[in-house]
Amino acid sequence: MPHDLDPRLLRSFAAVAEELHFTRAAARLFVAQQALSRDVRRLERELGAELFVRTTRAVALTADGTRLLPYARKVLAAYDELRTAWAGGGSARPLLVDVSAPVGTGARVLAEAREQAPGVEFVARFISGLTGAAAEILAGRLDVSFGRVAGLDPAVLAGLGHQPVRYERMAVLLDEGHRLAGLAEVPLAALAGETLYAAAGNPATAEWTDLAERLFAGCGIEMAAPFPEIAGEEEFVRVVRKQGWSVLASTEFMDVPGMVVRPLTGPVPLAPVSLVWRKGLSHPGVDVLRRVANEASAAHDWLEKPSESWLPEPDMSLMVADAPHVARRRRTSRDT
Repeated sequence: MPHDLDPRLLRSFAAVAEELHFTRAAARLFVAQQALSRDVRRLERELGAELFVRTTRAVALTADGTRLLPYARKVLAAYDELRTAWAGGGSARPLLVDVSAPVGTGARVLAEAREQAPGVEFVARFISGLTGAAAEILAGRLDVSFGRVAGLDPAVLAGLGHQPVRYERMAVLLDEGHRLAGLAEVPLAALAGETLYAAAGNPATAEWTDLAERLFAGCGIEMAAPFPEIAGEEEFVRVVRKQGWSVLASTEFMDVPGMVVRPLTGPVPLAPVSLVWRKGLSHPGVDVLRRVANEASAAHDWLEKPSESWLPEPDMSLMVADAPHVARRRRTSRDT
């Protein structure tokens, strides 16, 4: 056993062990697959043990790899906590917060946090999708994000702290000349036979595409074919208009010229939003965001579900399990 191990090698090993796929692990760590394979081979040489059985069709852990994995996770968690505590001079460093888009729940919570804590430097990021943001958080390139945690890989979710914030109401973005654009609300049944874009083909937004697939099942709604990731609002608007798509969205959505957002109903589908951060992260900005999110949830009834609403069971289980403090706070405020 070597006296010292590069944490990067352990991080590469853990990613492959959790994905059991070198290409997916490399994408998760935002590194080239060749570099990832090189790190794993180096770790095997330093440990004097074979960690994976590789074939052209599959990757599997060896007995030594299985034995190493829990130790690697503990070391990486401790290393991330140490790095967070001391990076940039400790807790005074700016907090990197992904809000996905300039509009929406994350943006509203961040704006209020800046108002309440002007001495804390919050730097906004705009990463489309919690799947991509979570990978950045675990890699230490991002601190906080917002989104649907039930759509994350359990191995990824295990490294994150999360707090329910809101049930956003889902909606559809339609061309203003669409046959349903004149309705105040669009029944799900009215979309039967329609094709909706829900970010299929963008690995960074896999949790949103998964939610769409669950919603569309049995409704006769088709998913638009996979399309390369669309970066930036202007490019999104250009592509959507050119492709002629209707888009699955939420009522918290940016303005698109020539298009209208209409809430969905019959039942009311919900998109759960949680505040997400790296476990072990110690920073006053995280405390402020958690407090502000909690206050906003209680003040605006963000965690109250409309009657006849729709939410997948995995989402419901996570949101309810993580939100008892919000429910207690809301009941207390109404009783006084």
